[in-house]
Amino acid sequence: MADIAFEQTTATASRTPGSRTSRRRLDRFDRGFAVLTQAAAIAVLLILAGVLFSLLRGSWLAFSTFGFGFLIDQSWNPVTDRYGAAAAIFGTVVTAVIAMVMAVPVGLGIAVFLTEICPYALRRPLGIAIELLAGIPSIIYGIWGLFVFAPFVQTRIEPALIATFGHLPVLSDVFAGPPYGIGVFTAGVILGIMVLPFVTSVSRDVFETVPPVLKEAAYGIGSTRWEVIRNVVIPYTRTGVVGGVMLGLGRALGETMAVTFVIGNAHKISASILAPGTTISASIANEFTEAVGDLYTSSLIALGLILFVITFVVLAFARLMLMRIDRRKGA
Repeated sequence: MADIAFEQTTATASRTPGSRTSRRRLDRFDRGFAVLTQAAAIAVLLILAGVLFSLLRGSWLAFSTFGFGFLIDQSWNPVTDRYGAAAAIFGTVVTAVIAMVMAVPVGLGIAVFLTEICPYALRRPLGIAIELLAGIPSIIYGIWGLFVFAPFVQTRIEPALIATFGHLPVLSDVFAGPPYGIGVFTAGVILGIMVLPFVTSVSRDVFETVPPVLKEAAYGIGSTRWEVIRNVVIPYTRTGVVGGVMLGLGRALGETMAVTFVIGNAHKISASILAPGTTISASIANEFTEAVGDLYTSSLIALGLILFVITFVVLAFARLMLMRIDRRKGA
C-alpha cells in the first residue's frame, strides 16, 4: 500500500505545472547539448577536409609535372627544378621504425616496473619524471642531440657498431660508412627518447586497470611474476597498449625540429642508417621559407600531403587492428 501511495504521489507531482516546466527546460538543455556536441564533431571533419583540400590544391602542380615519379625519385635540386620525395619518405619511415624499436620495449618495461615491481613510495616520483620528458620542447631535444648526443654517438656508439657488424653479410651495409655522428640513426634515437613517455604513460595507465583479483588468482595457482605479466596483464590490456604504441608512432612520424638538428638533411637514400638523410617534416621546415617559384613550393606542399596520407594510413591501420583485437576478445 505504501508503494502504491508513493507512486500516486509521484505521478501527481509529475503532472504539476512546475514539474512540466522543469522537464521542458531539461529537454531543451539536452537538445542544445546534443546539437553543440554534434556541431563540434562536424567542425573537426570540416577542418580535416579543409586541410586535405588545401594540400591537394597546393600539390597539384608538383604531381601534374612529375606524376608518379615524384614518389620514387630521390633527386631534389632547386636549381634545375627537379624534385622527388623518395629520400624524404625513406628517412621518415626509417627514423620512425628505429624510434619504435627502441621506445616500445623500453616503455613497456618501465610501465611493468612501475605497476608491478616498483615500491609504492617510488611509483609516483618515477612516473612524474617519465611524464616530464613529454613536456620538454622538441627544439631542446634537437639542441641536446646536436651538441651533446651526436658527438657521443660519433666517438663511442657508431665506431662500435661498425666494428661489430662491419664483417657480417647484410648488417655490414646497414652499419657502413664513417661515423658522422649526425644521421638517420641519431635522429631515430632522439625520436625514441621523445616517444618513450607516451608509450610508458599509456601502458602504465592501462596496466593499472587490470583487476587485482585476476593477478591474485594467477599467483594463487603458482604463477610467477613473469607468467602473470605475460598471461594476465598483457592480454587484458592489449588494446590500450596498441593504442599507446600507435600514439607514439604518430608523434615519431610528424616530429620536425629535433630531427632537423641531427639527421644531416641530405636528400639521398643510403643503405646505411649511419649516413645523413632527411625526413618529410625536416625538408619542409628547412626549405619552405626559401622556396622560390611555384613548382618548388608545390613540391614542398606535396611532401606535406604525403605525410598526411602516411599518418592517416597508420592511424587507420591501428584502428583496424584494435577492432580485430576487440572482436577476437569478444569471441
